[in-house]
Amino acid sequence: MIVMRERSIVPGIVLLLLAAWFGFAVALANHYGLDVSFGISTGLQAAIAAIAGIVGAVYFLVSDNLGPSLKAARLLVVLGIACFLLGSWYGLFVAPPEKFMGQVQRIMYVHVPTAWNGLLAITFGFVCACVFLFKSDWKWDARLEASIEVGVLLSFLLCCQGAIWAKPTWGVWWDWDPRLTTTAVLVFAFLGILALRRFVEDPLRRAVWSSVATIIAYVDVPIVYFSVKWWNSLHQQQSSPQTVSSQFYLPLRMNAFGVLFIMTGFIMLRSRIARERVEQELAPPLPRAVEMQEAV
Repeated sequence: MIVMRERSIVPGIVLLLLAAWFGFAVALANHYGLDVSFGISTGLQAAIAAIAGIVGAVYFLVSDNLGPSLKAARLLVVLGIACFLLGSWYGLFVAPPEKFMGQVQRIMYVHVPTAWNGLLAITFGFVCACVFLFKSDWKWDARLEASIEVGVLLSFLLCCQGAIWAKPTWGVWWDWDPRLTTTAVLVFAFLGILALRRFVEDPLRRAVWSSVATIIAYVDVPIVYFSVKWWNSLHQQQSSPQTVSSQFYLPLRMNAFGVLFIMTGFIMLRSRIARERVEQELAPPLPRAVEMQEAV
């Protein structure tokens, strides 16, 4: 049986609240004429928000034993949906249209957060694979399975959103652009790992083989990120807080944290399911079942 001690949710909540404060609460207050930034620059606010958000999410992901009812995971999903709805409303009805792309640009408020969190989920899966190979701890295998599934889902949604955005801006639904192509390779690579886990019945072989495959497939993640810098790409390069108006990055950050909270909650819930399945596979057969097998 996989035994894990329960942990307090307070540190994770504090980190996520800190991230949300500097991520979009300060920008929202500034939009209405209030300065609650404590004199911290916009770039440093973005760095604090990103670090606190990632560390807070990782705290929950490696503490997925926060009570038998997983109230923390459900709370994160609810908070994520609330942030996402608020950010989407702001992006659709409050933020102005972009100067060159017009109304089409509004899909950015969903597309970019999906990209960030999809790569983050797969990165967490990569970490889980490395830890499992060194420690042979089954809870890391369960987290690996959960993070890859959520990462593949977000990456697939990313491709669909990109196609919707590409049609009115590029004139085609799909182009063999470096960013699009490497993202498609990423989706199919990790779909293959999920298929591998599906067809390998032995728990140890399944865990080891999928961990090794995850480490190999993860090579594509930095290629996806740097593809717009390494090659001539139709896709625009990454922006920064200094190059994006506050009217644009406010809904973008709201949705980014919304997707982050939802992603974290989904991985926690899916990890619990995977862990219970592994416990059943590793458990010794019941005496009655053994007797029936011997009788046969």
